[in-house]
Amino acid sequence: MTTPITDTTVKLILNNQEIAGWTEVRITRGIERLPSDFELGLTELYPSEAQAVVVTPGDSCVVMIGGRTVITGYVDKYTPAFGSDGHSIRVTGRGKCQDLVDCSAEWATSQMSATTADVIASNLASAYGITVTCDEPILTMVPQFNIMLGETAFEIIDRVCKYSGLLAYDDTDGNLILATVGTEEHASGLFEGQNVTGASVEYSMDQRYSTYQGWLNAMVRISGNGFDAPNASGVATDATVLRNRKKFVIAEAVNQYGDLLVQRVNWEMNRRNGRSKVARVRVDSWLDSSSALWTPNHLVQVYLPTLKLADTINRPLKWTIGEVSYVMNEEGTSAELTLMDPSAFSVQPAKLNYGFIDEHYAANVAP
Repeated sequence: MTTPITDTTVKLILNNQEIAGWTEVRITRGIERLPSDFELGLTELYPSEAQAVVVTPGDSCVVMIGGRTVITGYVDKYTPAFGSDGHSIRVTGRGKCQDLVDCSAEWATSQMSATTADVIASNLASAYGITVTCDEPILTMVPQFNIMLGETAFEIIDRVCKYSGLLAYDDTDGNLILATVGTEEHASGLFEGQNVTGASVEYSMDQRYSTYQGWLNAMVRISGNGFDAPNASGVATDATVLRNRKKFVIAEAVNQYGDLLVQRVNWEMNRRNGRSKVARVRVDSWLDSSSALWTPNHLVQVYLPTLKLADTINRPLKWTIGEVSYVMNEEGTSAELTLMDPSAFSVQPAKLNYGFIDEHYAANVAP
């Protein structure tokens, strides 16, 4: 679990300044959000106080809650203003990984061979002073990877991470994390009537199907019996969808990847089921009972019986925090969390199609 903190004072540190006293705060981190970002506002009655703050877009910065860093990155925008109610400033920024998302990929040869997703990510991130950590000891070998001119570093990283079954998001130090869905759990949960001050649950059916049929590729032949059967393999059936709703899943793979079809159709069904229930919860503190900040990719118990969110015998569910925003405004201080079943965050199984090269390396893994 993350290190406990003793207070929730928000500080912006840049240019040897430590700016506190913010009247509006939104700091957001998530496992499907890269980079993390923040928006801070400060209203002062006296012009000299606001003018004493010096901020330049592009400045490197650190956002802290108490004594703990939550975002390391750069200022994107600085907006000073004045009106009848006084002077104000607003500062917005994002984590260091913004450069991976915004900028074109840099690699001298435009090609990497016989390597893994974490190495590819590290190579591309090094141009921006970003390091990469990965929680998986064994990754599937990427036999050869060609960079297409103009695509961003993150477009490439996202592609090879899907190939390796990894999520990609940033840490509080601004560096990149490659990880699977987390198993670490918060010390306390989110309970209606206790720490939850507001919540909604979205239940949906529009993106779910009764049958998921896998196909190797979209090029099929029509015969007297219908679709060409050899191109199809792998079926998943969702008995809770009560009418005929069929989904053809295209694996976008060559013939030797029949196993991918089975993985893809099951992933498609389970992920869509996981995302058919989304909880958005507002709690009265940025901290759990152990004084640790609510953190993305951590499990937490959720119990909202009024919204019918509990298991079959009315016990809390154990869901994953996909995103958290630490918020402070005129209504007070709160944490806003988006949560789903862990299956909702599983990564799409994928292959990188390199013809005969891929066949040669298909069974190889890197230590």
